[in-house]
Amino acid sequence: PACAETYRADTYHLIRAGLVGGKGVPDTVTGHPTLFVTLTAPSFGTVHTRRKHNGKVQPCHARRNAATCPHGRVMSCTERHSKDDPRLGEPLCPDCYDYTGSVLFNALAPLLWKRFADSVRRHLAKTGGLALKELRHHLTLSFAKVAEYQRRGVVHFHAVIRLDGPDGPATTPPAWATADALTQAVQHAAHAVTATAPAHEDRPERALRWGSQLDIRPITLNGDLTEQAVAGYIAKYATKAAECVGTLDRRINPLDNLEAFNLRAHARRLIATCLHLGALDELAELRLADWAHMLGFRGHFSTRSRRYSTTLGELRAAREHHARDNDITTGRLPLFDEDTVLVISEWEYAAKGHSAGDQLLAAAITGTPSPTAQHAVESRP
Repeated sequence: PACAETYRADTYHLIRAGLVGGKGVPDTVTGHPTLFVTLTAPSFGTVHTRRKHNGKVQPCHARRNAATCPHGRVMSCTERHSKDDPRLGEPLCPDCYDYTGSVLFNALAPLLWKRFADSVRRHLAKTGGLALKELRHHLTLSFAKVAEYQRRGVVHFHAVIRLDGPDGPATTPPAWATADALTQAVQHAAHAVTATAPAHEDRPERALRWGSQLDIRPITLNGDLTEQAVAGYIAKYATKAAECVGTLDRRINPLDNLEAFNLRAHARRLIATCLHLGALDELAELRLADWAHMLGFRGHFSTRSRRYSTTLGELRAAREHHARDNDITTGRLPLFDEDTVLVISEWEYAAKGHSAGDQLLAAAITGTPSPTAQHAVESRP
């Protein structure tokens, strides 16, 4: 199978093991408080969107007496966009859209997540009447998350967040560490944490934060949000990049002509903004030019805490052992002891130098007669 499909399947089993057990995780983990959390990005301007209400597609941005932006565009759209409409995610007025804020948010999203997780731990410690340094002796915050690109070109995170005892999933959390306590900690952290973008050019430093849309749902074994649905959802986005935005799948050289690529106008402006800001000394540490093809985001798409469940390396090793055992069972490989070296092929030294054809080619390049040609001349009658 394709590498992406193998990675997706491994991610599925990694996420599911942390919800129902298996792969070295005890099945008692099902009794631990676990939430499925979606953290979104803030708005950087009005974009074309597709919404449904009671199964019916709603108008994009139907507004009476809609205002006209400073660039002369009416900020309204009455169309009911289809799923494949290329305008989805495009701003109603590109000149009003905050492209700088969009790429800076992508660049700072990993830092924003770190501060979010730290804030959740602090809030949980306060709930349990503990100092932060004492929390690890009573509780472990375990998580697995994936980053997803929205059509407008910014990332948001889907995360499975679980409370364990001090030794991970094999131990139960304290009685006060409930799903409600975790929900309150997530709500507090999502609205409290910020990441500051440095001042640059004539713009002052700005604090970036999560968007107002926050989705928190408990994960159950037999409900609307089962462990299979969550694992499949996260695994699907673990193999997707920024292709839905219309960008490239490779790094972009600052000297490249963006007009020569088949890019959406919105994606082209996001990339151009990354290249422009990446050349500024004040923003050099964000490496925006290196990650312009990812619209500024330079984090890993799929990450997890150390004690969430198994690892991808362990899953790959188990798959290799299974394939080897299957080959032995079916007779493709003989049964040997582990210390036996099986030689599949053998190489022997033949000679050094050019072949007959390479000798003629080398002689033509260097202007010196080859031994083969010289021998042919000397053997003439």
